[in-house]
Amino acid sequence: METPVVAHYPAELQTTNPIWYGTAEFGTKIRGKLAADLIEQYYAAGGRMLDTAHCYAYWASDGEAGCSEKALGAALRRVGEPEGILIATKGGHPDGGKKYPRPDKYLTAATIERDISDSLERLERETIDLYYLHRDDPRVPADEIISILNAHIQAGTIKHLGASNWSAERINAANTYAVKNNLVPFVISQVQWSLSVPNWKPVTSGPQNTFVNAEEKEAYAAMEMPVAAYSPTGGGWLTNFDKVNGSFETPENLARRERLHELAKQLNATPAQVAIAYLLYQPIRTYPIFATSLPEHMTEILDSRTITLTANDLLWLEAGE
Repeated sequence: METPVVAHYPAELQTTNPIWYGTAEFGTKIRGKLAADLIEQYYAAGGRMLDTAHCYAYWASDGEAGCSEKALGAALRRVGEPEGILIATKGGHPDGGKKYPRPDKYLTAATIERDISDSLERLERETIDLYYLHRDDPRVPADEIISILNAHIQAGTIKHLGASNWSAERINAANTYAVKNNLVPFVISQVQWSLSVPNWKPVTSGPQNTFVNAEEKEAYAAMEMPVAAYSPTGGGWLTNFDKVNGSFETPENLARRERLHELAKQLNATPAQVAIAYLLYQPIRTYPIFATSLPEHMTEILDSRTITLTANDLLWLEAGE
């Protein structure tokens, strides 16, 4: 990576509760009053950041692209747009098949503009607080992408920029150009991160999902860039011994899951709470993103902030030392 460009994270996005609520199930599993009630519960606990995307939830049997944004906007109107609430959404996703057809070049100026316009209409908002590009496209120069996004900042349709499933190297390349040209850089990266490390081959950039490995973690620290960590419990694999996920079925991860459950018992906590706390205690600013349709699960996850982990706890969880 070139000389790291330090990210200056906006105070506006430094929410009172570092655990963010993912709303991918809004419009399918979560609708109407339930959606509003969950937002109110989250807000009452100091939660301010609601995470959605242009493509959510086209993969669901009863879903379609944009149903999450529409349901989220409707729920916020139902509860009266609580003061200080923030919305993060994502665009620039590659082709998703019949239910989410996309152009081959999904990060052109025209496609990004259309995605932003769609999201604003669905959410019924004039401005998006935090706008991510959902995937990278290495065919497009980083400087071109950052210029396209800055045009929308100038137009007032988006406020802050994030990159989702981008490599730290590509984020740094974009931010290097932004700083040299007095443009707004990326201020946060949304990427998969949990105690369980998937066995995928590392990718440098492209349309794939990415995760925080040791090298990426070091790069984020050098850039002082926050991470919005999705799948903080490995999609539930860390918390459920009966769950099977081939991406995590490695000796290292199996041992980590055992230690997670053991430490949870020692702390009189749940495995999910310790998994979230593991991220909150990282040396870089981390915002775990969780999703739930159950009020009691919401309480459990938000109470992760009460868990205290030591440096020795983190080391033991990771390496058994």
